[in-house]
Amino acid sequence: MNRIMLMVLKCMPKIPGWWIKICRLGKDDTTYTEQQRYDFLRDLVKIVNKRGRVTVESYGEDNIPEENGFILFPNHQGLFDMLALIDTCSHPLSVVIKKEASNWILVKQVLKLLRAISIDRSDIKSSLEVINQMTAEVKQGRNYVIFAEGTRSKEGNKILPFKAGTFKSAVNAKCPIVPVALIDSFKPFDLPSSKKETVQVHYLKPILYQEYKTMRTPQIAKMVSERIQEEIARTIGPI
Repeated sequence: MNRIMLMVLKCMPKIPGWWIKICRLGKDDTTYTEQQRYDFLRDLVKIVNKRGRVTVESYGEDNIPEENGFILFPNHQGLFDMLALIDTCSHPLSVVIKKEASNWILVKQVLKLLRAISIDRSDIKSSLEVINQMTAEVKQGRNYVIFAEGTRSKEGNKILPFKAGTFKSAVNAKCPIVPVALIDSFKPFDLPSSKKETVQVHYLKPILYQEYKTMRTPQIAKMVSERIQEEIARTIGPI
């Protein structure tokens, strides 16, 4: 909360203009392309992170597929995760977010700009509809972020088990799966401090459809989780 207040105070003069532009870009009839909308948001995020005293270090950006139509599967540490991903990924990203968070002030407008999808995790029918929508959009060349743990870990850099169902869209779309290891992404917003923090984003080698096409979703979930765990352990040691 301390850092959020710091970000708001340091960006206060720009917030009214940003708000107007975000709302304009989020309109269904906007003439801006997805890349233009995303580039505006990315520039904004970089400013906010810098003024919030957060340095985001990126590794393995060359592992991000050049061709759009992929899904990022990062571990989930907290509210800062999407800021870290947008800061470091130049390809337009959208995200699947839990329904209860999709109506938060400002978050709602940003999600509309990103054409994000909200999901009611308690409604099986709704979940299936989201899977089908994502499959269709990824096939058309859109990129998504899915937090496969389903909820954020509250144990720092220790990750929770990945849910197999979150990989159904990737399987159906036959798209590249990009594991992403987030390190210390919980610190900016979860710690009661506004001191300088560094967050690391590690993009791992993409897993192509040919590699996972014969696997069941629980096996895919385990493989992606293990690769992220290995990268975190390699970087900061066993947890």
